[in-house]
Amino acid sequence: MAAIGKRGAVTEAAGFNAEADVQKLREAMKGAGTNEEAITEVLAHRTIAQRQLIKEAYKQSVGKDLANDLSSELSGNFRSVVLGLLMLPPVYDAYELKFAMKGAGTEEACLIDILASRTNAEIQTINMVYKKEYEKTLEDAVCGDTSGMFQRVLVSLLTAGRDESDKVDEAQAILDAKDIYEAGEARWGTDEVKFLTVLCVRNEKHLLRVFQEYQKISGRDIEESIKREMSGNLEDVFLAIVKCIKNKPAFFAERLYKSMKGLGTTDSVLIRIMVARAEIDMLDIKAQFLKMYGKTLYSFIKGDTSGDYRKILLVLCGGE
Repeated sequence: MAAIGKRGAVTEAAGFNAEADVQKLREAMKGAGTNEEAITEVLAHRTIAQRQLIKEAYKQSVGKDLANDLSSELSGNFRSVVLGLLMLPPVYDAYELKFAMKGAGTEEACLIDILASRTNAEIQTINMVYKKEYEKTLEDAVCGDTSGMFQRVLVSLLTAGRDESDKVDEAQAILDAKDIYEAGEARWGTDEVKFLTVLCVRNEKHLLRVFQEYQKISGRDIEESIKREMSGNLEDVFLAIVKCIKNKPAFFAERLYKSMKGLGTTDSVLIRIMVARAEIDMLDIKAQFLKMYGKTLYSFIKGDTSGDYRKILLVLCGGE
């Protein structure tokens, strides 16, 4: 029943009893109106594994689906958080990807956030879940909804073929840095395929070495060159890959910051990251947030949201 990661804010609830939790949830949904606080109290303080047991126990004792019942009782952003919490991680990711490609227009940020940050094993599972749930492959869905080099980068990420060893080939790293330099800064126009081949295939340690070498050759940080050489979704996806390789919690901290700074809040991004990372690396994301912006993530969420939505996010954030 343990949490899926070691650096999450949500940890296993002690003295856990699925039947007792079901009772609390049934009470919360009884009669007119819903007791959102009781729902937060139960679901936000349990691990994903514990929530699966609650779902089973609910179905057993009520003969109905907990997610369906909560869905009809709740609304707005609070509802989105609660329903996300009830899903297994690959199911939630697949659902978010499906939703991002629904109807007119695509929320490319969602495709980038998920596909640039998940491990090979996670992407393989997402592919399986997507096919099972939506009866078409994720690759087909992505190809039907995106185009050009951006599409090719996503398709490459979907193969889940990144080298995951920690072998650094010194000669290859120098060659990779040179290839990227010659494909971008050193020529008129950009040969984006070279960037794809290096950034989507090589392992993390090797890439960190490539980035060092690149800085030496070009006198620039790789991120700066990507910004100079590319634009739009392609720039965004390559930057996300580089940032996740360098420091994944910092990548999520920046995404959270941007979802809340300035006018309005991009709730879809805020919810997706808070739900998906709550029991994986939220502690590291919070530390990075404080380091990068001089304010706590907790205070940012508190100042930017309200009501039960705010309360449940603050529990997932896990205090100051």
